[in-house]
Amino acid sequence: MEVIDYDQVWQRLPMRAAIDALDAALHATGIPEVPAREHLHHGAQELLLMPCFDSGAAGIKLVGIDADNPGRGLPRIHGVFVLLDAPGLVPAALLDARALTALRTAAVSGVATRYLARHLTDAGRPVRLVVFGAGAQAHAHLLAMHAELPLADVRIVSRSPGSAEQLAELARPLLDVEVALTGPEAVADAEVVCVCTSSPTPVFDGGSLLPGVHLNAVGAYRPDLQELDATTVIGADVVVETREAAMREAGDLIAAERTGDWDRHQIRADLTELVRDGRAVRTAPHQRTLFKSVGLAWEDLVVARAVLAGT
Repeated sequence: MEVIDYDQVWQRLPMRAAIDALDAALHATGIPEVPAREHLHHGAQELLLMPCFDSGAAGIKLVGIDADNPGRGLPRIHGVFVLLDAPGLVPAALLDARALTALRTAAVSGVATRYLARHLTDAGRPVRLVVFGAGAQAHAHLLAMHAELPLADVRIVSRSPGSAEQLAELARPLLDVEVALTGPEAVADAEVVCVCTSSPTPVFDGGSLLPGVHLNAVGAYRPDLQELDATTVIGADVVVETREAAMREAGDLIAAERTGDWDRHQIRADLTELVRDGRAVRTAPHQRTLFKSVGLAWEDLVVARAVLAGT
């Protein structure tokens, strides 16, 4: 059984390859039925358990979250993913879950962007990107958007200026475009927005969004978290991984439904319908599209197998 550490995950599987692996898996099988994520709480600590079967393989991700870790000089999240590969469910690899989660989450957003923001790539001109957050997910989403879109410039919005500047310094040579720090008002000029925070309250005013904008929102994976206001959700054509998982966990969508002006039946497609079945969600350039992700163990399994294959 291989042990694949944080750096090796990134070295073995570039972002574009991760996006392509998920796209191919969606075309082949779609997302299988996945058990609900298990949440165990103990004070400021949280343990997540995420198992999955697919195509003769299986895996489980164990994630430990401790809100006090930054004060200890440690990452907030740690974890491992155990891959039991086909044939025979033989233990094949133990992967660092921080790297795997960042890679697969951004890669799923990359797949959604590939299908929902085609009007931007078809236009043949660079795109303005705004990213909320300055952690691992924000960094990974910069890579995913760079893989899928021609970027004109990038704006980073964060409540942690020091972390945001570190991310900007890291991103400038990687993306080879202007990367600057700004406030939430930057969404008024954004053509693509990635929201990668753990905020319990909305981080920008949805009334400021441009027509035609595409959004990826990945931070609110529990009902008590909410990065997006109801205006954003109501004004967009929404795509999710699966409807069941989204309406069980996505705080953004649950909060919008509570207003009475939006409900789960207005979700336009899940990822299987979007990719494998070819459902047309964006039919006009002026539409706003929103991919709301909560993260599924199936995504970890697909990307972990691709990491192990080194493709």
